Amino acid sequence: MNLKSINHPVFMKHINSLSLAVAWLLSAAFLNPTTQAQSLVIDEVVAVVGSKPVLASDVETQYLQYRMQGNIKGSAVETRCAILEGILYNKLLLNQAEIDSITVGEKQVENELDRRIRYFISQIGSREKLEEYYKKSLFEIKEEFRSIIEDQMRVEMTQQSITKDVKITPSEIRKFFREMPQDSIPMVNSEFTIGQIVKKPKVGLAEEIAVKEKLRNLRKRILEGENFSTLAVLYSEDPGSAAKGGEVGLFGRGELYPEYEAIAFKLKDKEVSDIVKTKAGYHIIQLIERRGDFVNTRHILLMPKVSPVEMAKASTELDSIANLIDNGKLTFDEAVQKFSDDPNKINGGLMINPATQNARWEPDQLDPKVFYVVDKLEPGKISRPMQFKTDEDKDAFRILYLKERTKPHRANMADDYDRLQGWALDRKKSEIIKNWMIEKIGSTFIRINPDFKQCRFEQNWIK
Repeated sequence: MNLKSINHPVFMKHINSLSLAVAWLLSAAFLNPTTQAQSLVIDEVVAVVGSKPVLASDVETQYLQYRMQGNIKGSAVETRCAILEGILYNKLLLNQAEIDSITVGEKQVENELDRRIRYFISQIGSREKLEEYYKKSLFEIKEEFRSIIEDQMRVEMTQQSITKDVKITPSEIRKFFREMPQDSIPMVNSEFTIGQIVKKPKVGLAEEIAVKEKLRNLRKRILEGENFSTLAVLYSEDPGSAAKGGEVGLFGRGELYPEYEAIAFKLKDKEVSDIVKTKAGYHIIQLIERRGDFVNTRHILLMPKVSPVEMAKASTELDSIANLIDNGKLTFDEAVQKFSDDPNKINGGLMINPATQNARWEPDQLDPKVFYVVDKLEPGKISRPMQFKTDEDKDAFRILYLKERTKPHRANMADDYDRLQGWALDRKKSEIIKNWMIEKIGSTFIRINPDFKQCRFEQNWIK
């Protein structure tokens, strides 16, 4: 494999942390139920890898999804052949997982399934839209794709077991960079490294007392016979459930706030809880239904409001901190440790990019409001206080510090060592996996339907 193949689909398929064939199938199944229904009509075995069959519908589902997304670049035959090879690779890994007794715990599967569903919900807009589009409840969707997720995780664990001992040395990184053709060295976009100092205004005791008193009165009215759903519509401050009479829906363990979950699973049918405090605010909860390790509840949520006085106080305090930093009386790092309410203060206040797990952000990865502010700053300078919403959807203020801004450039050893290290390690892992594939293909029972024997595979699947 030469250096130009670093962006080749087969190379990427080998090193991807997820099993791409299964990921594509899962995406198609969630977001295109019509396509899935069409593909399930095709139901013959087109290949077998070890003990693992490949159905024609597996190939066709992905092909139709590709076509819908406009990702078909070659002929239909070439595309189906490429899809089949991706599935064959996954089946080879899954077959190896069985040989090596690689298993995944139920809790791991559940957590990954929840994470994936949250992603699809974020893409389609809401849980209700996902259920409506798929014509199934969230519980039914999860049940249908639990085995797919489990297989995908076993594939990933098998990939990791093959490359777990692979290391890369500085000399290998330098060699990798020297051998990269000049016209193949990728461009690196402009990136920002940003710090923040956060102040979360305190909720006053009087506000908390008032909210709890209001909830006590609502609970009393429910116990005296008023309808919980009606009161939730009128008073709950949870925008996602209020319009549905406070109904949250069916959720399993680990999916709700711990304090909420602890009470919900103890309630009896139609029982109304005492006041429960979570990060979201204060709740009263009613059990609608318990189904095994899943509960469906309704709730009324009230959130104590931060007073205008406390908001102004937080902004003023941050303004004073910014002045101390501007005047050189305090470094940004010192101010972070002394004043910030941000949990990331342990990282020196740097904002961590969830896509890369480092502190570098490309412009289109930033919140537009953040980009608008930092784009006007010189490196080493700090902004004035700006209001924002925390991850808990609470009002807060922050000042932003532009630590560094890079210019667009071709990757180089001085500025992009970590990036080059990752690329070199990925290529080395790819070579390890390629050699593993060649060995396993030679020793594993593989049969492919004659309809696909005209395919020009990257590997010698047809013996």
